Amino acid sequence: MEGMADRYIEVSLVKRDVTCTARLLDDRAPITCAAVWDSLPLAGDVYHAKYARNEIYALFPPFAQAEPPLENPTITPIPGDLCYFTFAGAELGTKAYGYDREVRAGTTLVDLALFYERNNLLLNGDVGWVPGIVWGQVVDGLETMAEACNDLWRSGAAGESLSFRRA
Repeated sequence: MEGMADRYIEVSLVKRDVTCTARLLDDRAPITCAAVWDSLPLAGDVYHAKYARNEIYALFPPFAQAEPPLENPTITPIPGDLCYFTFAGAELGTKAYGYDREVRAGTTLVDLALFYERNNLLLNGDVGWVPGIVWGQVVDGLETMAEACNDLWRSGAAGESLSFRRA
């Protein structure tokens, strides 16, 4: 990755017409960054986290040739972190998570998340610690995005999409 120019993406809440810009952390999570970059653009229904606090995310079918290793891991994401998680459908396919209509056992899902405020802890009462790969950091527009994320939490996510695309 030496000598590589910084790469940027735009992360958007489509219906709310709010976008922030993030720099890929190619130096810390090169395999994950390459997998995401090569798969852009990506968009899906947005969810607001129940357990991690200040997180929005979308779920996608696997898009990497092989799932990235746990590079640049965290269980305490900070505002502006973009994280990558991989889950087996059986881990999410219960009514407790609210995906029971969309997620089935035997599937794998990729969760691309944006953390927009402080005091996040990736601890799930069912499975314990859930480390994520930090692959990007918001460098512009986080304050406006955080306001939109709070609105999403209070007003609901129905009909809203989370989009990732090259800047």
